[in-house]
Formats: sequence, C-alpha cells, structure tokens
Amino acid sequence: MTATSSDTSKSDTRPPGIEAVDAALRSGTDSGRIPGAVGAAADSNRVLYAGASGYSNVESKTPMAVDSIGLIASMTKPITSVAAMQQVEQGRIELDGLVADYLPRFADVQVLEGFDARDKPVLRPPASPVTVRQLLTHTAGYVNEIWDSNAVRYARLGYVPSRLQGGAGFLMAPLAFDPGTSWRYSISTDVLGVLVEQVSGLPLDEYFRKHIFDPLEMRDTFFRAPEDRRPRIATVYARRPDGRLQPTPGSRAGNTFLSGGGGLMSTVGDYVRFMRALLRGGELDGHRILESATVETMGRNHIGRIVASGPERTAVPELSNDFGLVPDADNRFGLGFLIFGKDRPGGHSAGTLTWGGLYNTYFWIDRSRDLCGVLLTQVLPFYDTEVLQLYGRFERAVYGAFRPGRRQEPESPP
Repeated sequence: MTATSSDTSKSDTRPPGIEAVDAALRSGTDSGRIPGAVGAAADSNRVLYAGASGYSNVESKTPMAVDSIGLIASMTKPITSVAAMQQVEQGRIELDGLVADYLPRFADVQVLEGFDARDKPVLRPPASPVTVRQLLTHTAGYVNEIWDSNAVRYARLGYVPSRLQGGAGFLMAPLAFDPGTSWRYSISTDVLGVLVEQVSGLPLDEYFRKHIFDPLEMRDTFFRAPEDRRPRIATVYARRPDGRLQPTPGSRAGNTFLSGGGGLMSTVGDYVRFMRALLRGGELDGHRILESATVETMGRNHIGRIVASGPERTAVPELSNDFGLVPDADNRFGLGFLIFGKDRPGGHSAGTLTWGGLYNTYFWIDRSRDLCGVLLTQVLPFYDTEVLQLYGRFERAVYGAFRPGRRQEPESPP
C-alpha cells in the first residue's frame, strides 16, 4: 500500500522514473520486513516527491501516511546546530569560545581513561578545554553510552545518571579523549542545546518554535506531541534476533528532557522544509533563519584530517547495531553535519550533507545537485540492514527520477 503526492504528479506528465521511487519505497514494506516507511524529496524550489508505504501500526492495520509523525532522534542535531549558529550570528556565541565560559558547570570536566582493579574510574584533566566548535563537530571528547562500554560502566556504577533514564544528569559524564584529537559520535549536541538555552534565555522548545519552526512553517515538529497530533504518531518496532518485529511499549510517550541531541519528533514534510531552507542558503518562502555565508560555513570541513566514520561498537545492542556512518576515508564533518567524501554512483555527490536518527531515519542534502531527501521509519535497533537497503534504493530512485544521468550500480547497502 503506497500513497504518493508530488508537485509533478499534478500535471499530465510525471517525470520518467517516478514510478521507480514508489516501487523503491514499497520494496521495504511489502515483504513485511519493515512495518512502514515515508519518503520525501525536494529541490530548492519545490517538493518533488512524498510517499508512504506500509503501516504506522501493524496490529491495528493503520496505514503509514505522508503526514505520519515519527521520532527523529539524532536528526534533531542539525536543528540544534542551526540554533547555535543563529546565536553565533548574533554575537552571543563564539565558535572558538570555551564552553566553560558560557556554562561554568562544565569547567571541571575530566577524561575517563578506564577503571582500576577496584572498579574505580581513572580520571585526568583534559589537555585543553572544550570549545563550541568541537561540540558542533563531535570532536569535544564526549561519547554516547550506547556506543561506549566505559561510559555504560561509569553510569552503572552510579557516578553519573544514564542517559537512558531520561533526565539531564548524563550531561556531566566525563570525556573519553582529549578535545580536538579524534571524532566520536557523542552527547556534544545535548550540551550545545543547553548552551543555546543559556545564551538565548529560552527553553529549547520555545527557541526552536520562535526562531526555526514558525518561520519555516514546521507545524508538526515538537519535543512533546499535542494531544490532537498523537493519533498520527507511528509505533516504534524492535527487530528481534530472529528478524521478527515487536512493537515497543511507550513509543507514543514523547520526551521529558529537551534533548538538543535527539528529542524531537517530526514528519518528512516538516523536515523537507528545514532541508530546503539550507539548500536555499538559509531562507524559505521569504523567511530567513541563517545568512547564506553561515550555511556555507556549516557545510565545510571543520575537523581537518580527522576522519568522521567510526566504527562505533554498540554497548546497548537492543538500541543499536555496530555502525560506521558509511565508512569512507574521505568523510569529514561540518558544523552539525557529516560530509560525504565521495560521489555515490547513482546517488549523492561528494560534499553532500547527511545524518540519521536512532529509529532508522536518514536524510541527505546535496547542494551541488540541488536535491535533498529524507526517509522515515520507526525501527530499532539503529543501522538496521533492511532499512539501510531501502534507503539506498530510495536514494537511487530519487536521483534516477529527478537528477538522471549517473550510472546506476547494483543495489547494495549504503
């Protein structure tokens, strides 16, 4: 079952290949291996495609819809990064300013080297203090306990609350390496969200609404879903070791902590508006959220010769598989985005901005070919092979329909 809508479908002639986009989306759900999926694509001028396939709730046979709402988790990070860069533009934050100058409680952060024979943490001062730029690039020294066994151990021993408890205490976790020396996926953007709140004087939900969501008319993006939106929230399914899917309890509960690193829920329609604003240099429909020079700065490499690819080994397998962020020796990181280092045959260009979310949501912003796309599923654990294969097929089909001309390769996971 697939529902589609696109600006081009309103005319008598649909672009050659658009049926392949429909088919790509269906390919993940018709087999039942993925409960439901929503995909959308756009260029800087218009939405080119939006479609949904499968079910938002399998048990009730509720169809997935183009306006179904899903937890986007770490796809919150680019939005928080835009908020931080707005504050940079206004002079309230300096990119190379010290985080502790804005948030004194982070002044005494230590580096966790391991544990001694008595299970006591071995800590030392970092070689240099953490900067705002390092928070934006995941080079601050922080990690995420889902992918770090030492961080899990530190929390289990009671030295800091676990992030999985839902509060903000995990923000006081130690670093895992000296700032600026490596890249690790991390809680840095959660700290960045607290920084935005501090310098703006607004809670993060109010800040997002006033400075990003309202200007971009993102009406279905929030930390906590209003009552009238909750029927549209898709159920999260966990893939068991035998491949079967099981609905997870509480997947409609929303979030209690305003996590700049992963707290939002949204629709593909809303997220496309966010991406289109970045394709257009920070402006959409007459509303500007960033200066074009700032968008260009965000899309440049800010980690030098450090490679942004992982691998990240899971410490919580029920939430994530091991992942490598599309391993590539040329991948780098901008201010809030992974930057692909190479062209993908039949797909994105080198320099494309991308990121994903824990519940297997993924997006790309290809500025050189003026094309962006997003895929939303609600499946755990992260980096699910079935969803990755669907994402690859969806991306290639989108490029085939709207930016033809690249040689198509045999299908393989991205």
